[in-house]
Amino acid sequence: MEKKYFGYSENELLTKRAIYTAKEIYHQPEVWIEVYNLIYSKVDEIMEFKKQTLEGLYEIILLGAGTSAFIGETLESIVQTETKIVTKSIPTTSFITHPEHYILKDKKYLLISFARSGDSPESVTAIQLADMINEKNNHLIITCNSDGALAKMKYNSTSYVLVLPPSTNDRSLAMTSSFTSMLLACILFSKIENLKNLKNQIELLGKYANKILNQYLGLISTVANKDFDRAIFLGSGFFEGIAKESQLKLQELTDGKIICKHDTFLGLRHGPKAVIKNHTLIVYLFSNNEYANRYEIDLVNSIEEKKLAFEKICLMENDIPDIEIENKIILSDSSQKLEEEFLTVVSVLPAQMLGFLKSLNLGLKPDKPSENGAISRVVQGVNIYPYVLEVEG
Repeated sequence: MEKKYFGYSENELLTKRAIYTAKEIYHQPEVWIEVYNLIYSKVDEIMEFKKQTLEGLYEIILLGAGTSAFIGETLESIVQTETKIVTKSIPTTSFITHPEHYILKDKKYLLISFARSGDSPESVTAIQLADMINEKNNHLIITCNSDGALAKMKYNSTSYVLVLPPSTNDRSLAMTSSFTSMLLACILFSKIENLKNLKNQIELLGKYANKILNQYLGLISTVANKDFDRAIFLGSGFFEGIAKESQLKLQELTDGKIICKHDTFLGLRHGPKAVIKNHTLIVYLFSNNEYANRYEIDLVNSIEEKKLAFEKICLMENDIPDIEIENKIILSDSSQKLEEEFLTVVSVLPAQMLGFLKSLNLGLKPDKPSENGAISRVVQGVNIYPYVLEVEG
């Protein structure tokens, strides 16, 4: 029997220029197992690299552009909590214009770079500038492309290049499995000492993903067919970065025809609530942290009391009875529970699916939704200028 994606055959998806995006969204549970197995096969060398680089480390900096920057934002507090070392997420798009703001001389850093292709000019330049300022930098490169510039660069100090399986190197414009795979890879890196005990988390992650892709496809399709023209994604803590990636994914796949915003549950109250209009979709990305849930529930109920927003979706691991919203995506039907950081990986799937379905609904081509070529798979047109390092007197 022919496998279908989003209810379409492969021939139908080829005609619609949607085959890569559809497959890349659907194969994520299998790809996550591949990522885990790859890291498991390299556990000893990764542990040795981590031991060498973390000793005497001043700071960890997470680098990436666009979607890859949102990986860093999601991971910032995860990596800091696991390593007990101050960790900052800095988009390469900010770093290369003011590198001296982020790197000090004579301090020991670990720079973790995320890149699907590894060929974006900002990714390469950020590392070059960092090493120009400080030759003591250590590098962890997490990329999906063995042939990319980042994978082939020569690094000054201790470095480790982790090239993920070829299946993670999305061919479509929008990053889907590449985003979740690089995010998962760095979570596993931060927890490498306990890797053998995390297989059950990866399996549960896949179970939750398959539930969203199959059991909740009808719900997400129904919402995608609704007449909304803007969307707001809310997430707190680890999930703020996921909210950012979610809003980008829907906006990117609809070629900007759906204007999207992100915020935290508490942050929405301070002015941004004004963007909620009659044709607004709100997607609530709940943590599974009970303390955080109290604030999240309060915000949802305040929106409901005022009858704001046109449509709502809630994503939660376990049902939250205090919230009376029809469109609930409930991941767990047992006592099993994902660690909060692993829950981030699966929480972006509803936005990926919404973006894909809304793209088709608008008559776009999900594999290449940008009608005027304004955005491309690898960013184009970035001029890189010489940087002059000031020499102290």
